[in-house]
Amino acid sequence: MKGVILAGGSGTRLRPLTAVVSKQLLPVFDKPMIYYPLSTLIHAGVNDVLIISTPTDTPRIQDLLGDGEDFGIKISYLVQERPEGLAQGVNMASTFAEGEKFWFILGDNFFHGPAFGVNLKIISESHKEGALIFAYRVMDPRAYGVVTFDEDTEEILDLIEKPDSNRPGWAVPGLYRFDSAATSHFNNLKPSPRGELEIIDLLNEYRKSNRLNLTRVSRGNAWFDLGSIESLQIGAQFVLAIQSRQGQLIGSPEEASLRAGFLKEDQFLANLSKQPNSTYYELLRSYFI
Repeated sequence: MKGVILAGGSGTRLRPLTAVVSKQLLPVFDKPMIYYPLSTLIHAGVNDVLIISTPTDTPRIQDLLGDGEDFGIKISYLVQERPEGLAQGVNMASTFAEGEKFWFILGDNFFHGPAFGVNLKIISESHKEGALIFAYRVMDPRAYGVVTFDEDTEEILDLIEKPDSNRPGWAVPGLYRFDSAATSHFNNLKPSPRGELEIIDLLNEYRKSNRLNLTRVSRGNAWFDLGSIESLQIGAQFVLAIQSRQGQLIGSPEEASLRAGFLKEDQFLANLSKQPNSTYYELLRSYFI
């Protein structure tokens, strides 16, 4: 199964932290940010990953993750010369997908919760056509794309980018599933007033043909957009709290691949034998003590 991480952008909201370091390589407690969306894809059953990033950041991410062998998966890379909107990233991924359905996640999005990954895998197996979005309840939706829907039928009524109202609503997190029609819908798009090809416009193209589906993220699951300094710190504190109390890792590609069956136990242990005694690797080793 295929999945794409869009790990581009300049991370301006996190400056000066991102002046010389990719946003997706910043630490979220004990691991780099990109580990979290990568783990989400692996939990969803993805074992063939494309990472799209900038000319400067792609080599750095490749130095970290390599070809995916250490995780029991395949990882390839594609350079986005100029960031021209999230929809551009979806279109760039279409060649990689080769007509298959694929997951698409933003490199600064973090998900965690009861059986969240298991549910994604079920969705992967049941999603037949069209595009799929998620809805997550937030107190202030002004920084996000927002979806309005019938809460009984989950029929989508409206989908807009960054509304003016600060009333609680349903944000659209940066996790999507697309079918092979993504490119044809992309070709209908025009740049928004800010000069970008918006993913909300791409989703609305799917909606016009009644091929946009929605799933609510159930209560008890956590989602963080780690693109601001406040959310970066909140996310790190969340990981610290869960890991220190439960002794279980959040956002570990190795652990996710081991559970998914992509990484065999002997390879997992062989890889660990080469790693230092850091907090992260010690917690990984504890699974076998």
